[in-house]
Amino acid sequence: MNQLRRLIVSAALFAASGLAAASPAAPKEGAEYQALPEAQPTDSGRKVEVLEFFAYYCPHCYAFEPQLAEWVKKQGDNIVFRRVHVPRGPQVAAQQRLFFTLESLGLLDQFHGKVFNAMHVDRQTFAQDEQVFDWASRAGIDRAKFIDTYRSFGVQAKLRRAQAMMESYRITHWPMIAIDGRFLTSPGMLNEANSISGNEALQATLQVMDGLVARAKADKK
Repeated sequence: MNQLRRLIVSAALFAASGLAAASPAAPKEGAEYQALPEAQPTDSGRKVEVLEFFAYYCPHCYAFEPQLAEWVKKQGDNIVFRRVHVPRGPQVAAQQRLFFTLESLGLLDQFHGKVFNAMHVDRQTFAQDEQVFDWASRAGIDRAKFIDTYRSFGVQAKLRRAQAMMESYRITHWPMIAIDGRFLTSPGMLNEANSISGNEALQATLQVMDGLVARAKADKK
């Protein structure tokens, strides 16, 4: 085997080994996922709860969204999936309220992707309440009903709950995925553990999620 061919083969084996390390069969605790010191309560019954901690402004969350949505669809009845928009001071408050308002109105499935596109494609900032109200109105949502919900005690309670969950799950960056109230994984973890980035890290995260969901499901039997 000549030198060039050896280099090509070595590079291929190195890349394959990085992805293999993130296989569903053997994700590494402390590297590709973390076990929470204390399991958090879930309300998913016999199904496995999967939470995504995310933020609309986050470009990594935006990149992850299409693949995550497809993964959730494939899981079907295996899991109960929910998102939690993380707080990050006054500059993100309107985005967080937007998310929980859509959730409260039962419009999240319809408009979640559209909010991402509005921010990352159309470059809307959603830094102020009025910007959010104007977008909702243009999107065809009843303006008065949206504003009432946006300012409601129910949404305020969701904001407090998000803050409490962020603290109890020890969320320090996002997107972050919590499995069954016990395990955390993220593209950032996979990037650091296996020296991969971009789409490879996203795909590897989904593989680790497969393994953790399977483990959690087995533990429920």
